[in-house]
Amino acid sequence: MIENILIVISLILLIHYVIFLSKIYFGLTKLTNKVGEQIPEEIVSVIVPFRNETKNILNIFTSLTSQNYPLDKYEIIFVNDYSDDNSLELLENLPKKQNVFIHSVPKDYSINAHKKRAIRFGIEKSKGEIIVTTDADCIHKKDWLKDLLKFMDKETGFISGPVEFISNNTLFSEIQRLEFAGLVISGAGLIGSGNPIICNAANIAYRKKAFDEVGGFTYQMNLSSGDDELLMQKIHRDTEYQIKFALDKNVIVATEANPSVKDFYHQRKRWASKGLFYGDHLLLIKLVLIFLFYLSLIIQPILGFVISTKFFVTFIISFFFKIFAEYLVLKKGTDLLFDPRILKLFLITEILQVPYILVSGFMGMFGNLVWKERKIKR
Repeated sequence: MIENILIVISLILLIHYVIFLSKIYFGLTKLTNKVGEQIPEEIVSVIVPFRNETKNILNIFTSLTSQNYPLDKYEIIFVNDYSDDNSLELLENLPKKQNVFIHSVPKDYSINAHKKRAIRFGIEKSKGEIIVTTDADCIHKKDWLKDLLKFMDKETGFISGPVEFISNNTLFSEIQRLEFAGLVISGAGLIGSGNPIICNAANIAYRKKAFDEVGGFTYQMNLSSGDDELLMQKIHRDTEYQIKFALDKNVIVATEANPSVKDFYHQRKRWASKGLFYGDHLLLIKLVLIFLFYLSLIIQPILGFVISTKFFVTFIISFFFKIFAEYLVLKKGTDLLFDPRILKLFLITEILQVPYILVSGFMGMFGNLVWKERKIKR
């Protein structure tokens, strides 16, 4: 009796996961790169929060000030989040630009939500009606801003742009590159299916009016993260604005992969911790079911030894359909956005993906997060 119940549960979890992946796949087919040639009439404020970015701050300054975008139509706001290196000094010693502004978060501004407080402070100092955020360790093409904002029309309140990891030709960076591409592709497909869930703050744009309409970060200031997907979900849920994915290779923002397994672990744990605070309870249930599916891939072989060899069969079926469905999604997404050669490590990444998702997802529930040499609550 228990054996049959466990088999049924395993199959239900598999079916749920395959349905979830099918939504992503067909969502990708609904995305379009057909946009207008005109940039928005509104002023744009590009906000760059930074902390301890000595290695990157000069590059991001050059990248953003060299954009192929009218100088009178955009401003760049750098917000120093308590750097204790010389990145602020380096930035302040650069030649002055008429559209570049540098601010530091006041010490009495907020004690929580480190990155969000920096972005919020930047928004308060901005004059743009459209807010664009990126990270200080990113690389942008010269037409990045222009091509990103071609997706912004009057009905659109939030745009998610693609991000990719730069490979340094090590196995670890190549695995991260594929794994991260999978997250971006999933986010794109979910937006295409009308279910926006994940995005990345390194490449997003939104209307300040939409930001204000949902209360900005007011209800998230107890969390260190969430300046991207929690905001996107709230705009989708509480306003009439559309959510779009910028399906354009010229819009891709590049950033370095994590240098170590420890950094990778802390990053993924931070990202996983946000899931507990999604406002949509049905969505939270779906994510829990996905987590349980991954857990079942560990438990089924164990049950095969302990209870019945039938669980070896259910494991093989589950794992086969997982890798088959995920390959179809990744193949579709890489054809649209990324270099298809990243799929060469697909099978290795598939095997490593299960334990990392289980560990980071579980540990993300307990906080004890680290970001920029700083321990944070969430």
